[in-house]
Amino acid sequence: MPALSTSLAEVIGGRSAASLRKSHGVVTCEDLLWVFPRRYQDMAKLTDIAGLHVGDVATVLARVKVATVRPTRSGQMMNVIVTDGNQDLHLAFFRGLGQFKAQLTPGRVGLFSGKVGAYRGQLQLAHPQCAMSPVSGEADPAELEAFLAKITPIYPATASIPSWRVAKAIRMVLDAVDLSDDPIDEAIRARRGLLAQKDAFTAIHAPTDMSVVAAARDRFRYEEAFVLQTILALRRQAAASSPATARTGKLDGIASAIDERLPFELTDGQRQAVAQIRSDIAQPRPMQRLLHGEVGAGKTLVALLAMATVVDSGGQAVLLAPTEVLAAQHFTSITNLLGPLGQAGTLTGDTSGTQVVLLTGSATAAARKEALLKIMSGQAGIVIGTHALLHDVVQFADLGLVVVDEQHRFGVEQRAALLERGTGQTRPHLLVMTATPIPRTVAMTVFGDLDVTTLRELPAGRATVATFVVDEYNAPRHATRTWERVAEEVAQGRKVYVVCPRIGPEDADEEPPEPTASPLDLLDFPTPTSRGVLATAEELSTGQLHGCRVGIMHGRLPAAEKADVMRRFAAAADDPDAVDVLVSTSVIEVGVDVPSATMMVVLDAEAFGVSQLHQLRGRVGRAQLPGLCLLSTRNPAALERLEKVAATSNGFDLARVDLEQRKEGDVLGTAQSGRLTTLRVLRVIRDEDVIEHARADVAQMLHDDPQLSAHGAIRAEINRWESAQTQFVEKT
Repeated sequence: MPALSTSLAEVIGGRSAASLRKSHGVVTCEDLLWVFPRRYQDMAKLTDIAGLHVGDVATVLARVKVATVRPTRSGQMMNVIVTDGNQDLHLAFFRGLGQFKAQLTPGRVGLFSGKVGAYRGQLQLAHPQCAMSPVSGEADPAELEAFLAKITPIYPATASIPSWRVAKAIRMVLDAVDLSDDPIDEAIRARRGLLAQKDAFTAIHAPTDMSVVAAARDRFRYEEAFVLQTILALRRQAAASSPATARTGKLDGIASAIDERLPFELTDGQRQAVAQIRSDIAQPRPMQRLLHGEVGAGKTLVALLAMATVVDSGGQAVLLAPTEVLAAQHFTSITNLLGPLGQAGTLTGDTSGTQVVLLTGSATAAARKEALLKIMSGQAGIVIGTHALLHDVVQFADLGLVVVDEQHRFGVEQRAALLERGTGQTRPHLLVMTATPIPRTVAMTVFGDLDVTTLRELPAGRATVATFVVDEYNAPRHATRTWERVAEEVAQGRKVYVVCPRIGPEDADEEPPEPTASPLDLLDFPTPTSRGVLATAEELSTGQLHGCRVGIMHGRLPAAEKADVMRRFAAAADDPDAVDVLVSTSVIEVGVDVPSATMMVVLDAEAFGVSQLHQLRGRVGRAQLPGLCLLSTRNPAALERLEKVAATSNGFDLARVDLEQRKEGDVLGTAQSGRLTTLRVLRVIRDEDVIEHARADVAQMLHDDPQLSAHGAIRAEINRWESAQTQFVEKT
């Protein structure tokens, strides 16, 4: 019998396989079996027409009153009116009309099942399933009984591939392939009360009742967690077995000098994080650690102390940032903090220090050449940059530590590209950072190959940030008061951010907002075009904020302009070249540190994700002056969600809210399609127990069988994933 990995074309034919690949992205039999039904139609549950509502999935017993065919632009459609004796229901058919013309004749009784919609104010079933009575007008009891006994799966469909064609292909695959080789062994299935693979696929695609569907979903929910945890555990295992150079630092090095130069005390959390990282990088195996925590908890300083320890050990450290603005901000703050220690080899430099270089995609040819030479020679101990660092032309003398900031913006393979730059057979240590607090289950799932350090404590002296929602729809006076408040802040010599979702009316920003709540939440209200940076800056500078110095920032500005506007925004208010109000996209979301910025206005705040709003407001209140963040919206449907952001400053709580509102997506960090990287039934917030159980089972399995010699099915699953990853990387 064919295996699950068999090409679909071998089982269902090349033409059908090609259509399904185009419509559903499936290639193998396994891919297709993991296309689960969106819903099920239970034919046994009859509904009176009078009780129907839009969105219901219903089955009605009714008699045909009228059946007509009319032409459309693309061909013909058939309109049918049926009645249960009390009320009428409209049916619409767009294909296969020859069959329906013969069946749906006035007087015939039938069962009609489908999802209730509406057209021109009338309830309608579009292309319902039908089981008709004989011509005599009386229903055939045997036929209706067989119809009523069915639970019909409804699959994701396209215009060219309807649900029934997907169902037909799946039935062919179920009948043909060998499902006995289960990736979850019998002992684990027995302990967790899980269906076998064959039984689970049968239950999900051809259920006898809905209880078996629930059992099948439980099985596949666990399987997703089990396969994912196995992949991550094998990564941890491989990393632990790889050699690395121990980086122990020295007592009188750059790291000690930074400690002495700091104008404040590290928090207990920062000290513990530094101790953990230093312990890790002092080992002859590569560190694999995630550093996350609250906005403003001081992650970058922890990373700098780690980088300095590596430099003190004779190695190099690289800090990879997702945007040029953030890379430039890191470069400025690190060079300012190091002072002469970051200028070794120059007239004003400290000979015991190192050099810090910045490498971005927009660097001039001369600057790029100079940076590359310093990196290759080892003269630059600390290297900061963007994706430009990933190119093969960047060669390190002795790369000891890779720090990835805002790592969710980089794929697994992008991260791996730098880790392959070690000297000889050794691998550099890895520290990934995210300014978005991560719930524990997400850390176990998305970052299961990493040890986790959490920073919850904010440095002393950080002011609080008060957050309020401005309802422009119901209270336009509040919008007017917003700009009066901005002018008052500027009059006191302070700086203000104004954040917009877009650059201009037709330009999406290159750093798009995260997904928001469902668009269905917005249907009852007008949804004006979200405001852009260019128009907003023009409107404010000539209107509400006339007299204030307004600057703009977005991802498409040339690097020199970005650097210049950030310099002017950070300048003192009495500087004649200073910017008072910076109108920007979310490009300033992370890392940007202007202590004099005390207020932020987020326009059309519903366009941003919950965690993203929390990140944005972290740009104000960064010194001792209290911060104010106003979340402005013209959409009343967004108020409840925005009030949740305003009601708490706890980023960990908001991260759970954010994740509950949207899917986890591609959990292994690539844009590749396919079931092995995209969660279908597992939800990392809801299914914490499932993830815990799978993680424990995987740990025990690998303890007993580190090479998975006795677990061929799960090894085959991992091999298929690795093969898919290789093919994906080769195409990019």
